[in-house]
Amino acid sequence: MNNTNLNNTNLTSKAEGSRGRKKHYIPVKRKFYASHLFALAWMAMSIVFSIPWVRDFGELVTLPVSLIVIGGISYLPGYMNAFMVSSLLFDRQPSFKVTNSKAPVSILIACHNEEENIKDTLRYISVQDYNGPLHICVIDNNSSDNTPEAARLGAKELGLEITVLSETVPGKHHALNRAIENVETELVITLDADTVLHPSAIRYLISRLVSSPDDVCAVAGTVLVRNSRGRFLARVQEWDYFLGIASVKRLQGLFQGTLVAQGAFSVYKTKAVKEVGGWPDAIGEDIVLTWGFLSRNWRVYYEPLAVAFTDVPEGLRHFIRQRSRWARGMIEALRITKPWKQPIPYVKYMTGVNLVMPYLDFVYTFCWLPGLVFAMFGHYWIVGPATLFVLPLALLQNYILYRYQRGIFSSARP
Repeated sequence: MNNTNLNNTNLTSKAEGSRGRKKHYIPVKRKFYASHLFALAWMAMSIVFSIPWVRDFGELVTLPVSLIVIGGISYLPGYMNAFMVSSLLFDRQPSFKVTNSKAPVSILIACHNEEENIKDTLRYISVQDYNGPLHICVIDNNSSDNTPEAARLGAKELGLEITVLSETVPGKHHALNRAIENVETELVITLDADTVLHPSAIRYLISRLVSSPDDVCAVAGTVLVRNSRGRFLARVQEWDYFLGIASVKRLQGLFQGTLVAQGAFSVYKTKAVKEVGGWPDAIGEDIVLTWGFLSRNWRVYYEPLAVAFTDVPEGLRHFIRQRSRWARGMIEALRITKPWKQPIPYVKYMTGVNLVMPYLDFVYTFCWLPGLVFAMFGHYWIVGPATLFVLPLALLQNYILYRYQRGIFSSARP
């Protein structure tokens, strides 16, 4: 594993300095409608410019099929990118009302065969600059190695007091539910055993939750790639986490409905977790749990400064399994809570977007990719000039987020 060298002072001064400046507040509703107006205007312009493309392609496959294919290649992706770009331009994180909370916090770490990683995870907890007491609970979930003993020895060397529990029934949700029964603090953090924290991660995460309105029941932290110097696939995912996933979470956080308070690093109100029945028996237990919060008209926020680093898959098989698990988790959440039943209007919209994803994935796989091959040989039936309208927005979106992320996280790197 790489040694992590995180410059706490530099990150803290940049973050707190930028948040100390007074900013003009624009109501969330205005941001939402303004972003939609821009996105619709962009899509309308794309439609106008694509009329010759639609007509020519329609002569080959009929007009309805042409509209279905081009809509999935250009219109909807362009609209979604435009909405995200304009929303990110509006995004201004509110200042913390509480910066040095001393509230007691429980940290739950579910482990399955994490003998090699658990001490490193505990080491980064031991150097947190959070002022309140941390109650660390390691839950051994049917491990076949010496994870429990490694946790005890590591904690002893680091001077940490921890509780080690055992849950023999396989499944992360079983381990977390076993632990939540013993949690007495009002706030609880879940942390993966292969995830390490920036020294200010817990302080920022708790500061966001205690500074938020009472109906905010959870805050998702920022998870970045730890093994980015590994194989090519891990390097690609570094940018996916840094720009793609982070931009989506910033968008969702802006509209007060982060759709996934990921189990890798998030904080929850203990009472809220218990009220929804704990973590469900699901592939994506953290996704279903979060949607359970949202369906009760509770809000979930996102804190970009609360940074954790995790190991991502370096092999293609592991990567496919991970993304498949994420997709299945979203499907599980959609089955349990339909988008139109979400009480928060912005969440209703953002969860509803997931319903068009299968259509976009189908068009991308079976139309856009073959169309790209055709275009290489001079046949612009599918991939045509109007496709270019999506690219500038995608580049602008990534540039906006990159500038913001680079300024804050330049020193927070494993």
